[in-house]
Amino acid sequence: MLFRLTDVYKSYGAQDVLRGASLQVNPGEHVGLVGRNGAGKTTLFRLVTGEESPDRGDVVRARGVKLGLLEQHVDFEPGTTVHEAALAAFGQLQSIEHEMHELEHRMAEAGEDLDAVLERYSDLQHEFERQGGFEYAARAEAILQGLGFERDTWATPCEILSGGQKNRLGLARLLLAEPDVLLLDEPTNHLDVAAVEWLEEFLAAYKSAYVIISHDRYFLDRACTRIVEVELGKAVSYKGNYSHFLVEREEQREIQQRAYENQRHLIAKTEEFIRRNLAGQKTKQAKSRRTMLAKLERVEAVRPDAPQGNFQLQKVERAGAYVLTVKEVSVGYPGKLLASDIDFVLKRGECLGIIGPNGSGKTTFIKTVLGKLPQLAGEIRLGTNVSVGYYAQQLDDLDERNEIIMELRRVAPSSATAGELRGFLARFLFTGDDVYKHVRDLSGGEKGRLALAKLIYSNVNVLVLDEPTNHLDIPSREALEEALDAYDGTIITISHDRYFLDRVATQILALDGEGGAEHYDGDYTGYHDWKAARRADEAKAVASVEKAPEAGPPPRASQPKQRGAKDSKKKSAARDPQAVEDEIAAAERRVGALAEELSKPETARDPARLARLNEDYQKAEARLRDLYAEWERAAAEGASA
Repeated sequence: MLFRLTDVYKSYGAQDVLRGASLQVNPGEHVGLVGRNGAGKTTLFRLVTGEESPDRGDVVRARGVKLGLLEQHVDFEPGTTVHEAALAAFGQLQSIEHEMHELEHRMAEAGEDLDAVLERYSDLQHEFERQGGFEYAARAEAILQGLGFERDTWATPCEILSGGQKNRLGLARLLLAEPDVLLLDEPTNHLDVAAVEWLEEFLAAYKSAYVIISHDRYFLDRACTRIVEVELGKAVSYKGNYSHFLVEREEQREIQQRAYENQRHLIAKTEEFIRRNLAGQKTKQAKSRRTMLAKLERVEAVRPDAPQGNFQLQKVERAGAYVLTVKEVSVGYPGKLLASDIDFVLKRGECLGIIGPNGSGKTTFIKTVLGKLPQLAGEIRLGTNVSVGYYAQQLDDLDERNEIIMELRRVAPSSATAGELRGFLARFLFTGDDVYKHVRDLSGGEKGRLALAKLIYSNVNVLVLDEPTNHLDIPSREALEEALDAYDGTIITISHDRYFLDRVATQILALDGEGGAEHYDGDYTGYHDWKAARRADEAKAVASVEKAPEAGPPPRASQPKQRGAKDSKKKSAARDPQAVEDEIAAAERRVGALAEELSKPETARDPARLARLNEDYQKAEARLRDLYAEWERAAAEGASA
């Protein structure tokens, strides 16, 4: 047992958040914590870390357990670079390393205390090796790259990082620290798809325990083997990943509802027996059954899900068969190309999902489609009878000064009554006096619902959505997915939510962040599997090249058997430059393949493999440097001949 909460109650003023919640996490468990916004998930984390205390109940932590909490706001020492901040997770190892360097200087002095110095150095070296000192730098670099920090960013001072970059760096530092249990609150919030997939692979092989709060259902499916749902103040545990949880929860609800109905029938029959016989010949039996009813533990009826919003889209006017045609389009800004050679056709009723790393041009592309930016090259053609509505990720179409009902009136016909507007807003959970709140006072989730309400009310037949699920909890995302699935129009959406893309997308446009673009007919999982198969084929091709014998010098004419050393060396240096170039190409491929292996998270977790690959990498780099020098000599001699 790492920690346990037993019958915990926690309130904030008049709001009861936890009402008898119990939860235990054991070593090695990979737990996903789900529930509506405000259900008490983050409160559970605060109780576990000791930041808050329960009003009632017990919170027990194992003696000496090391907790690692991913905070939403991360700070670093002033003047620290990205690389230094990551390595700070190895403070003890760095202290040992520093003392070893000092002892090495003392050894060189060969003083009277040399034996004592050697003994201390031997002890430190053993401890350094035991704690993974020879691999920690490579592990830090692998995790930084996995989370999107390329080498050219490692010298960046932490104080100039954005909030999202600081959160990613905080996650890197936490993963490197390897606590007994990781407590991760929305760890994927500031990660692009590539970084999320890397994190999934890292966590799948993580031996210690972790508990993750997340609205990313695809991530929960791949990273968790147990789901705990926080609902109505309780914590209910289910075995399996998120998809298994959905099935098991429905089965449990059906069982509970049948048990409730059977018990209600039993109670009704028993009460009728008591009523008829309490004053008759069977009075003793009637009293006994009355006592039994009083002691009977009542089964609760399954409570209906709380309102999650009704995003049901209205019927829209029919557009032409071909809604959007994009031919060899390049997008970006003068002097800065973001993506090129984008080519696809989107038909009526289809959904295009756009993915790619941050800064790859996703929002620029849809702004280009909307005519807000000119394309750098190619042709964009909208079909006939197309009307477009845009949902911006920044929600900048909302006027902060307006009340909710007045904000909706901006897209409503003049004939719309206040009653009609209030009724429509109620479908998005704005009821009663809520409709008179100012936009500036709304939470991120409320602003997201209001922006969707405006878009849906406008009755357009093409929806362009930039991260529409960002501010929604899981039930609200599911309601939106159902509405989009039934929508008669056409959809273009940017999203990092792969579960959402699997539900709604019929095409995927992937921008790679280096100016390239790929188009795939199908959902996200289909695209992911296609990419994985292609990478596997490329890896096989590289492996076959590596297994082939290295290119040697070209065959020479027969030489006299007796030859001096100087003459032999001169002849070796005078190889044909083209032959050296061929060998350089093979050596570069070898260095590249080894570098890729060293950057993989599974390599960082295998010290023996890491040491072996690092040694091979050093040898391959040294060989490549020798070949470069040889090529320069051969080229110079060829020019002077």
